[in-house]
Amino acid sequence: MNTVRRGATALAAATVLLGTGAAGVAGAATTAPSPTPSAVTIPDGLYGKNDPTYDGVWRQSLAFLAQRSTGFQPSDKAVDWLLGQQCADGSFSSYRADVTTPCDAKTMRDTNATAIAVQGLRAVRKQSASPETIDKAVKAGSDWLRTVQNKDGGWGYSPGGASDANSTSVVVGALAATGQRPSLFTSAEGRTPYDALLSFALPCSDKEGAGAFAYQPDKAGKLLANADATAAATLAGLGKNVTATKASPEQPPVCNDLSKPTVERAALNGASYLATALAKTGHLTLPPMPGATDTTEQPDVGNTADAVVALAAAGASKEAKPAVEWLEKNSAAWAKGGGPAAYAQLILAARATETDPREFGAADLVEQLNATGPAPKTPDTSASSTSDDEGGLGFDIWWIIGIGMVVGVGIGFLVSGRKK
Repeated sequence: MNTVRRGATALAAATVLLGTGAAGVAGAATTAPSPTPSAVTIPDGLYGKNDPTYDGVWRQSLAFLAQRSTGFQPSDKAVDWLLGQQCADGSFSSYRADVTTPCDAKTMRDTNATAIAVQGLRAVRKQSASPETIDKAVKAGSDWLRTVQNKDGGWGYSPGGASDANSTSVVVGALAATGQRPSLFTSAEGRTPYDALLSFALPCSDKEGAGAFAYQPDKAGKLLANADATAAATLAGLGKNVTATKASPEQPPVCNDLSKPTVERAALNGASYLATALAKTGHLTLPPMPGATDTTEQPDVGNTADAVVALAAAGASKEAKPAVEWLEKNSAAWAKGGGPAAYAQLILAARATETDPREFGAADLVEQLNATGPAPKTPDTSASSTSDDEGGLGFDIWWIIGIGMVVGVGIGFLVSGRKK
């Protein structure tokens, strides 16, 4: 997930934990509590009660993805709220308090919010009251993302900003959700999102971050391992998004540098890094906040959940299982403080590892998420997935399709055998 969004969730979670005197999970992830619910006005249709300034569109979209993965359809009111956040050019901001004023040059467009909104809207399309309107919104959002793609094939948080692994990955997730091939989503210079992701990948020979991804190069141009970026880029490198499910067959994650790097191999290397990091304690950790007097590293609940999804998508759900068990025991206070985005992350982690989100430790995550916004529609068990059947075609699927077409020319009798 995007670091800025995680910051908003951490702020909210810290408020709950500090307010109750708890010193447990994600403890004092920050020294500045978020605004109390009474300090902000929550628009009708928006999920959550915390200040939406930095994550309104993000948490709404993530809630949609989690609800669809469990068979629920958001209310039309909630869908209309998200549609109303879109600018005329197809982009989204993190949050627009006044949607009656058209977006202009001063409006802060957000690639992350746009990409996750495209995914969220795409997921709810089939059961919505206005699928044609959603189709137009999704296409407009995708088209806008193409116009702000950087020369290196990636995206920064804001249009024109330097590419980073997280922003590039969430856009790849949007491409996967809408059935577009990332390898064909090229910049004017012919660079793809995968080219950008490879530029953030650390080699297996790196002593501190073997196989990891960096968020961006530091000021000296050095790549430093970042677990948040690694979880995001591992999914993106596999051509998947946050609704990814358990891959088969299982394969222990191993770091292996190739003479000619591929994004698939880099993604599997990222899974190896995450598995190693999780093996130590069952969870990832947050570095101390700048200027904090307490330099003790705190558990990073949100990124642990994201890492679980990435590992499951890479065929390493066995390595993810201890982290799921840790989340079941330690995520309740964090989720309560974080609200809809936090509940959604946990639901997606549970779903990716075939864990029941309705019996996640002592919590019913689905009920808790649904309670944060307008009542969703009756569950539709026949359309409860937001993964590949909704258009999430990764590189592996396209590769198989391409091979099938080649084999089918002139040697059709072999196709059925090769499909087996």
